[in-house]
Amino acid sequence: MDNNSEQPAAQAPAVAAEDLEKKVLEVLRTCYDPEIPVNIYEMGLIYKVEVNPEGAVKIKMTLTSPMCPVAGSLPPEVEAKVWNVPGVTSARVDVVWDPPWTPDMMSEAAKLQLNMM
Repeated sequence: MDNNSEQPAAQAPAVAAEDLEKKVLEVLRTCYDPEIPVNIYEMGLIYKVEVNPEGAVKIKMTLTSPMCPVAGSLPPEVEAKVWNVPGVTSARVDVVWDPPWTPDMMSEAAKLQLNMM
């Protein structure tokens, strides 16, 4: 009986983490590079989102170029917005340059919005 009572408890955090990840992805879709009218998620700038059962969020993202004018402001903005998601206990954004971003990483919707198709 103890095993049965432990089983649902072990599954519950995973569902919560999945729900929290969905909320984080929704917030990422509200972040924009001010020079590009497409959100950073559709632009392909978000490489990885990890949400653990305790609510800690780690994001690996890139920018269109190391010389991007918002290199100093966009990652902290992303981190702050993620921190404000109910259930998030910590948020960390790491900017990575490998692999380098290319327009091929954009979603079809982003390409359509920018008339690249």
